[in-house]
This record gives sequence, C-alpha cells and structure tokens, in this order.
Amino acid sequence: MAQHQAKTVRRKAEHVEVTLGKNVQCRAKSAGFDDIDFVHCALPELDFDKIDTRSKLFGKPMSAPIIISSMTGGYAGAEKINAELAKAAQELGLAMGVGSQRAMIEQKSLASTYNIRKVAPDIPLFGNIGICQLKKYSPAQIEAAVSAIGADALAVHLNPLQEIIQPEGDRDFTGCLPALERLCSKLNVPVIAKEVGSGISGEVAKQLERAGVKFIDVSGAGGTSWSGVEIERSGCHYEYWDWGIPTAVAVVDVARSTRLPVIASGGMRCGLDVAKGIALGASYGAAAQPFLAAVSKGGAKAAACELQSWIDSLKMAMLLTRAHNLEKLAKAKLLVTGQTAERLRLL
Repeated sequence: MAQHQAKTVRRKAEHVEVTLGKNVQCRAKSAGFDDIDFVHCALPELDFDKIDTRSKLFGKPMSAPIIISSMTGGYAGAEKINAELAKAAQELGLAMGVGSQRAMIEQKSLASTYNIRKVAPDIPLFGNIGICQLKKYSPAQIEAAVSAIGADALAVHLNPLQEIIQPEGDRDFTGCLPALERLCSKLNVPVIAKEVGSGISGEVAKQLERAGVKFIDVSGAGGTSWSGVEIERSGCHYEYWDWGIPTAVAVVDVARSTRLPVIASGGMRCGLDVAKGIALGASYGAAAQPFLAAVSKGGAKAAACELQSWIDSLKMAMLLTRAHNLEKLAKAKLLVTGQTAERLRLL
C-alpha cells in the first residue's frame, strides 16, 4: 500500500515536471479557434470600461467566465502552486479547480496540498477525482474529500486515453457510468464531467446528463496533450499524441446535444478564445497550462497578470462585436471555415 501511495505522489510531481519542461502540446491538431472569426463591428457604440463580463458559478459571483482548470495536488510542490494560483483567482474574482484528490484519499497527510481556502475564501472552487476511482472509493469517502477542502463542486475526469498509455494507469473502464450515477445521486455538491484533452462528444454528453452531471467541461484536443505527457513518461504509442475531438467542435456538439452549461477548455490560450467558446455555445472558458507557466515564473503576481490579460482580451472581443454583456456575446455572429467547418458539417 505504501509503495502504491509513493508511486501516486511521484506521478503527480512528474506530470508537472513534464508539462513545464517539455513541449507536450498537440502537434498536428488545433483546438479549432483559428478557423473561427467574429464579424467585426466598426461602430460598437459601447464604453469599454462599462462592458459587463460578470458571471456566476455554483451560485458564486465571478468577475469573468474564466476558470483556472484542474492541475495538481498530492505532492509537496503542489501546495505552493495551488496556493499561488488561488491567490490570483481570489484577487480577480475567478474560479479554480484542484488536481485529482486521489492522493489525499489514499494519504490524508497530503490534504494540505489541495486546501486553498485560507488564501481564497470566496472563489468558486471544485475538487477532482478520476471516474475509475468511483468504483474504488465510496460516495462518502469522496464527499469527505470534497468537504475537506471546502469545494463547491466536484469534477470527475474522464481520461481513458491517458490511463491506457500511463504505465501504472487503469485498464478496466467497465462500470464507470453506474458508479457516476450513484455518486451524482448521493453527493451534496454538483458534479462536473470533464475530459483531459481528448474531448467529449454530444452522444457521451447525453449519457452524462442522464447520469446526473450538472456541467460538462469538454477539454478537447488542441492544447496540452495528456496522452503526450504519458508518452513522454512511457516512450511508446506516439501515434496517439493528437487523438481527440478539437475543442471548438466538442463545444458545439455538446451544447446542441444537452441543456447543461458547457465549459470550453483544451487549447484556450487567451480571452479571445474564451469569447469564441461562448459564441459557440459555452458558458465558461478554462485553461491550465498558461497559468501554470505564469505561476512557475513569477508566482501569484505573474498569474494574476496573465489572468487580467485574458479578461481584457475577452472585453475587447465583446467591444468589437457590440456585446455589452455575455448574453449578447453568446449571440454574436461567427464565420467558421477550414477543418472546423468541415468537421461540424460532417457531424
């Protein structure tokens, strides 16, 4: 058991090391946002400083619909990363998720690496667990982990590709959906279903909605390749580096297939991408790598600067499409071309 716990802790550290130290972005597939353009409005008749980017998540206010996506936890270095990101989120009024809490369930002494409420008491915060772990841990154990960090929701990540390439990953994906249904029926906070870089289809989103999930984070292909991260660790199956549904396509497919709020993530690299995601049908935009890179270089100050740049970029897109609030932005006209248009046509 102790050896297994040590492997889990080491894997958490290796994931951050690989993400920061190697180029593990998708190589041959983009998130699709380069194929999408807004129809420019040369006469916006808006005051930039009065554009309203406010949103809400889990009933809590946000200054903008931007989420620091789940990254890390479960090893010594994660405590500082999460704390610095949380300080930036608290300063700007944004939401944040922590990495998989499997490590703290296995080893309670690691709980402090996830507990950010002391520096971010007000932000919308969500915990995290892998869907395969729902067969191992009871809803009560998972509820305790969520409660221990004061989270407002739980992200359940679906990552079969990452697991199957990971040398120590799960191999049995049977029974996951019934386990998710049980958790959703018993947990006292809403559940977010999220991928980790391969995307969620409209068909799967329907299954997740029926299971009781309240939000879908598509986490599509085009950004950090978590299969790529595991390929760097294992040295095999390079043919799966770019596997997945591009983010822009996943957002459209899920948004038209369910009534659930959609989080656009996977290759989101600026506020303009968030704006495009919202116009495609998402309610929020999320990212991890840009904020992890910023915090690793300059702590909370650098992360806050990066996040503020995203907010400003989002507002610029709203000004240039005559969208005074997010509801108006969601109705903005788009031109979709290239492979993204072709993929959507084929769907």
